[in-house]
Amino acid sequence: MPPLWGQLPKGVTADAKGFVGANACRTCHPDVNRDFFRNAHYQGQVASCEGCHGPGQAHIEGRGDKTKIFAFSQKTARQTLDRCLTCHSKSMARSNIRRSEHTQADVVCASCHSIHKPATPKFLLAKKQIDLCGSCHAPVRAQFSMPFKHRVNEGVMQCSDCHNPHGTDAPTWRMGQRPRLVAQAQGNEEACLKCHVEKRGPFVFEHAGVRIDGCETCHSPHGSMNARLLKRPVTFTLCLECHNGAGNFGRQGDGIAVQSPSHNMADPRYQNCTTCHVKIHGSNGDRLFRR
Repeated sequence: MPPLWGQLPKGVTADAKGFVGANACRTCHPDVNRDFFRNAHYQGQVASCEGCHGPGQAHIEGRGDKTKIFAFSQKTARQTLDRCLTCHSKSMARSNIRRSEHTQADVVCASCHSIHKPATPKFLLAKKQIDLCGSCHAPVRAQFSMPFKHRVNEGVMQCSDCHNPHGTDAPTWRMGQRPRLVAQAQGNEEACLKCHVEKRGPFVFEHAGVRIDGCETCHSPHGSMNARLLKRPVTFTLCLECHNGAGNFGRQGDGIAVQSPSHNMADPRYQNCTTCHVKIHGSNGDRLFRR
């Protein structure tokens, strides 16, 4: 027999109007009562139905009338978010939740979390995380089945390792093209650098494409048909997207450098740029990123 829930919500006195205590809820909701003592809300001493659903006396007297209680299934997305944030607003990880793309699309707490019957003990998710995120982001989930991909399906990592579903601060890369809920690493850097620390730098000679536009300039982060998650199968075609001499942009306003006349791009020897320019993410010894 699981331990009894708290009689009243934390901070509520016995003479509070409308509160009956959680034991009164057990008669009609035995399925919730059975496992709730394992729930993080119980462990956190929010051990009462009325702590989230409000006073239950009118609900009982109305023979289960959902309009007499805060029933999350009957509330709007905004009302649900406001109720959860009465406790869950203290974390900096949720500081941008009201401006996040999920909230703007009415995807809020109860859309992903199940308090009474969670599929995962951590975060109380309604489904396993890959299934939960994939239920909406089907095209992204399909990319994890490509020949070269991050090993999310295998359980080595998960979506929240790179993304913060509750909203993020403005990033410092990709200029006006804001990444979708990407959780920044240290110093407001890309999430990629949490694992690929050798690419962080600082370097004496920075590769502008990496430092300014970010990893997604060359790589497809979820999955790709090409080795190293590259966007193109042949290296030089990827490099020539930027190194074409067009325009007057660049760090000195003189455009992006093109290959020298000695580089015959029809010759296979010159078609794998990284054979010579091996320090392509940044170098401390050569401005052309050679050995």
